[in-house]
Amino acid sequence: MRDILVLLIVLVGIPKILMNPHIGVYFWSWISYMNPHRLSWGFSYSFPYAMLVAVLTVISFVTSKETKKFPVTPVTVTLIIFIIWMSITTFFALYPEDAKIEYIRVMKIQFFTILTLILINNRERIQTLVWVIALSVGFFGIKGGIFSILSGLNFRVWGPPGSYFEGNNELGLALLMVLPMFRFMQMTVDNKWIKRALLGAMVLIGVSIITTYSRGAFLGAMAMMFFFWLKSPNKLPIGLAAVLAIVVILMAMPAKYFERMSTIQTYEQDESALGRISAWTMAYNLAKDRVTAGGYGPWKEEVFAVYSDPTRVFDAHSIYFEVLGEQGFIGLFIFFFLFFLAWRTGSWIIKNTKGREDLVWALNLARMLQVGLVAYATGGAFLGLAYFDLPYHMVALLVLTRVCVEQALAEPKTVKDEVVKPSESTGSTKVKWRWEQ
Repeated sequence: MRDILVLLIVLVGIPKILMNPHIGVYFWSWISYMNPHRLSWGFSYSFPYAMLVAVLTVISFVTSKETKKFPVTPVTVTLIIFIIWMSITTFFALYPEDAKIEYIRVMKIQFFTILTLILINNRERIQTLVWVIALSVGFFGIKGGIFSILSGLNFRVWGPPGSYFEGNNELGLALLMVLPMFRFMQMTVDNKWIKRALLGAMVLIGVSIITTYSRGAFLGAMAMMFFFWLKSPNKLPIGLAAVLAIVVILMAMPAKYFERMSTIQTYEQDESALGRISAWTMAYNLAKDRVTAGGYGPWKEEVFAVYSDPTRVFDAHSIYFEVLGEQGFIGLFIFFFLFFLAWRTGSWIIKNTKGREDLVWALNLARMLQVGLVAYATGGAFLGLAYFDLPYHMVALLVLTRVCVEQALAEPKTVKDEVVKPSESTGSTKVKWRWEQ
């Protein structure tokens, strides 16, 4: 039944995609994040739905008469430079065949990031994409939260097979990043039942984040909660509620959870932590030796033998050292600069939308996306998700939101129409218009 359901959803979407290319971005995001076909056991499991949607979207994009404009901003220019640099490092990669496979995977993500920047060009489309992304990732948090509660919080929660966040650590970070999106969604709906459903979803996702037993997600959650509290206008009630929630959840956690979290301070005795240090050392030395570093996939024994400890061969397990080892110092600088500019874009939106009721949605979205980026920057320090779709989609959403805000600010807006009562002397009625630029 699951196979048939996924197939039917895609079949229903085909004519919609062919008529409206932006619908293809929604379907691609759904398939990319949720991997619904991987939840089946039959023909759908290995069917190339992503490729089908990609081809249909490209055909629709080419044939559509819709205005297609790529927003040229410092953020998008930096993104293009990063894509070009990744192409150069792949050409000079230490392992060309392995690098080519990962390069194709990364370029697919970047291609749809660019399509997103072109096609998701108004408020309605932006908010719809937020819902698609949040629900696609959040599905595993909601499902995992229910499972965790029913199993007494004793088992780890895992992500969808074959995805970037299949592992428990990666899932924890992905859920942290979409949790603020759920809060944004809650702020934009009026129906009280939907608001309550979203609140329940956020609670279940929070339980899932904890029961991934991820140390990186734990640190990311602490940083994200502090930043969210710092930006909140109601610091006291939110702070008290957060402390109460943490106390209640931690009281319910089994002893093995605290044993795992305690290894953050005793990393010298943790083989996993020592392996990461070995990988970070290798990445640094490799980047010093080669301008283009190793390209994708240099995490092999022979490379460790030259640049680090060959007895501890690990992946980077850090977005920063992953980029450093694969893209070099130049690539790491571009990577940092991209997210710095994205952050500045969010700050610009927040600054220029205060006091505008028609732009409250943009203000709230920028704030929540910044909260999500804090989670990525912190939790990502211990996880290798440098090329994962979600942070680049968040960057694109910030750019697109700023474009919408700039358009709104550039257009004069009628604030209020004042009807003046008839004058006693003339008996005429006058209408006074007040404009705001």
